[in-house]
Amino acid sequence: MSYVCQQCKEPLQLDASLVDLAPSAYDMIVASLPSVPASRARYVADSEAEKITQLPSPSASKAAWQQATPSENSRASPPLSTRAQGKQPQRNLPAPNESFVLLQESMIRSIPSPVPGAAMPKKAALGNQKNVPAKNTSPLPVHQQPEPDHSNPTPISHHLRSTMRLFNVLSTRSDIDHPLCAECTQILLSSLQRQLDETKKERDGYIAFEKEVRKERERESLDLSRQDAEKKIERLKYDERAAIEQLRLADREREQLDEELKLLEAEEKVLEEEEAEFWRSHNEHLLVLAEQASRLASLRAAYAADYATLEKLERTNVYNDAFCIGHDGVFGTINGLRLGRVPGVPVEWPEINAAWGQTLLLLYTIARKLDYTFENYRLIPMGSFSRIERTIGDKATYELYGSGDLHLGRLLHNRRFDFAMVAFLECLKQLIDSVKSQDPTVEFPHQIVKDKIGEASVKLQFSQEEAWTRALRHVLLALKIVLKWTTNGGNG
Repeated sequence: MSYVCQQCKEPLQLDASLVDLAPSAYDMIVASLPSVPASRARYVADSEAEKITQLPSPSASKAAWQQATPSENSRASPPLSTRAQGKQPQRNLPAPNESFVLLQESMIRSIPSPVPGAAMPKKAALGNQKNVPAKNTSPLPVHQQPEPDHSNPTPISHHLRSTMRLFNVLSTRSDIDHPLCAECTQILLSSLQRQLDETKKERDGYIAFEKEVRKERERESLDLSRQDAEKKIERLKYDERAAIEQLRLADREREQLDEELKLLEAEEKVLEEEEAEFWRSHNEHLLVLAEQASRLASLRAAYAADYATLEKLERTNVYNDAFCIGHDGVFGTINGLRLGRVPGVPVEWPEINAAWGQTLLLLYTIARKLDYTFENYRLIPMGSFSRIERTIGDKATYELYGSGDLHLGRLLHNRRFDFAMVAFLECLKQLIDSVKSQDPTVEFPHQIVKDKIGEASVKLQFSQEEAWTRALRHVLLALKIVLKWTTNGGNG
């Protein structure tokens, strides 16, 4: 037979003291248990009588029911619940205080076994009892339990039945189902101790109240004179008037406080509205500020990119790319075009004319960048057919290009070509003088005097081609120096 805790439904292992419980100990435990009070039974009977009288039935039926119901005096024990009735010990079982003989193991073995056919139902009944769930471990009611055969009980079965009856008696005499495990018992003891403490506090309160009542009765029992009674009444009336006045003052103060509370609530509401408006404007301001910060960051990024592009462009010298001045042996070159002629290296006149067109365009571009106007001359860059025009006197126009044709007109054309080169040299001298006036630190290696630059004449007629080529190389060098000064920002 297995036992389970009636609270947590955990399997239990009984203590050895319960297995070897003596009949005297069983009687002592049962005698120490509280019995159901008679007042409770009387209350149950009265409640049943009241319920019967309240039923909508004929009076004859009610009288027959009351006569058939046992009276209070005839009740030997209080009515028990269905659970308690099911836990009552069986009447046909031997009581634990009945005498019995404890047989030794050798004597038990010598007892003849019952007929197998009669023993099988008992084993089947025991097997069915073991298969019952733990929550139904309580014994069945008397009218449902099978009649056990106690003709030859063993000591172990006797102790188990005694323990079971003890648990049934404990469950019947109290409001707690037994058996319980150690943890549930500890929880139950804690709960009962707490109830005991509360009951003690309640008892102390009743004792104190009883003392006060007794003192009050003792005071009232004393004979008070009429004068003392009147004084007491007057004093009580005075106290009453004072209490009423204090109550009125408290009511007025309460009304004032209510008014102040209403004003404060209205002020609080206004402040809450102002705070909400403030936070709304603050949020709008934050949004605007964030948008402006985003725009500012975007503008700063764009500015940084544009500034970097500007610096890159400022470092880029387009004039050096547009007018690349260099040399090729004894020739000065501009954009790869040779300027000059030597006997051993024939240079075609279209190349020389194109080189002069680039040179005139460079001088015109530098003067325009420096916002400088030449005196007495005006430059007309036209590629290989560029010209220089006088702005005073006869206002003649000189062609800055030559030809290799052998005829009489060639001599006249070469003379005009010489005049154009001398006019170009004069314009270059004016520009160099302007640069020196602005920046005296600029040095030019060759001086320009009339038609000569560096002791070499720019005239082609009546001069050697080597000297003419050297003079043109000096012209390109001077233009390169002026271009460098102009593009490096030396002009401010």
